[in-house]
Amino acid sequence: MVGLWQGKAPLPERLRPRTLDEVVGQRHLLGPHGPLRALVDGELRISLLFWGPPGSGKTTVGRIIAARWGARFIQKSAAVASVGQVRGVLEASRELWERTGTRDLLFLDEVHRWNRAQQDLLLPFLEEGSILFIGATTENPSFALRSALLSRTQLFVFEPLDEEDLRALLRRALDDPRGFGGRVKLASCAEDFLIRFADGDARRLLSGLETAVEVRGEGTLGAEEVAQAVGRKALRYDRAGEEHYNLISALHKSVRNSDVDAALYWLVRMLESGEDPRYVARRVVRMASEDVGLADPWALPLAVAAAQAVEQVGMPECELALAQAVVYVALAPKSNALYVGYGEAKRDVANTIDEPVPLHLRNPVTEVMRDLGYGKGYIYAHEVSDKVASMPGLPEGLRGKVYFHPTDQGWEQTIAERLARIRARIRGGLPPG
Repeated sequence: MVGLWQGKAPLPERLRPRTLDEVVGQRHLLGPHGPLRALVDGELRISLLFWGPPGSGKTTVGRIIAARWGARFIQKSAAVASVGQVRGVLEASRELWERTGTRDLLFLDEVHRWNRAQQDLLLPFLEEGSILFIGATTENPSFALRSALLSRTQLFVFEPLDEEDLRALLRRALDDPRGFGGRVKLASCAEDFLIRFADGDARRLLSGLETAVEVRGEGTLGAEEVAQAVGRKALRYDRAGEEHYNLISALHKSVRNSDVDAALYWLVRMLESGEDPRYVARRVVRMASEDVGLADPWALPLAVAAAQAVEQVGMPECELALAQAVVYVALAPKSNALYVGYGEAKRDVANTIDEPVPLHLRNPVTEVMRDLGYGKGYIYAHEVSDKVASMPGLPEGLRGKVYFHPTDQGWEQTIAERLARIRARIRGGLPPG
């Protein structure tokens, strides 16, 4: 049904919120106690700086602020507007201010695209207050903007829309008369696909929906129809369903079997399907301990470093950090000795009585405790020649129990000999030396 919405404004524009209450997302800024809401509702008029990803509502909020402050909204982009064009806006606003006492609001998008000398143009106008100003950037303003401009603006950080926000926006588009007014429905899998496709970007979500309706027509749309319309494969996935568990199982078992190629494939499959990279990182950390353990002690810190990279840089920049950890853990020598040993100790804790801590391992912090035998027979390990005392550490009922059985893989082969000597000494079977 080509041309269904011909002559109308694009869907993101038709659904653009008109009040702060209609804005989806940014609750930390615009909620009942949000600092930006308080500023907009108050009497103070200051220059603002919005930093956040595309499609997070920066321009929309700027338009609403202009309306609330009774100012004409003038939008320019530093990516295409010349310094002369912006200077003309600034000077016209100054003239209006001097003549009537009212001001325009200049919304300068992509302000980071101007170099530091170009940014200087704004400073005298902001200093005198002849224009209301909002700068918007997708780049870290600490690096992209000069300090003089930062000091004259109040920074607010916008966040990508989360899944709940995007789902609410999607259903508004389907039901609102400004959108499709109930004439279009989406299968749940199609909703999930569009939310993953949007990746936190409201504009991308709505444009994808509009494209799908334009290509496929009204009615109920499934994931495959939507995917074909937007030109992207609809990978079968459900974060809470069977496929979620199938894929993580495939990844874990491929890593355990040292199958690097399969592990990389399943990793990419999960990430491209929209899986939360933090979940994948947590599972790789688990693999490093469960399937490698002390056979390669570096597997765990590398996996933890990848998890930190996920938190610090997010997708897609963290993809290679996760891939590096997955490949390393897959190639590492394998041992489940820690996993088995922990499980055996856990079963003993669950199935045996809670025996008291042996007296020689208790601290005699009072005279009464000392009189009761606390600490009696304790041997300070640093005072014996090889730092291992002939002194049992387990409760009486579990004396002599062995939980950790190192394998002959990797570093565990090295520690096995030392461990055997340590255990013999603890049991009193070896002389010092």
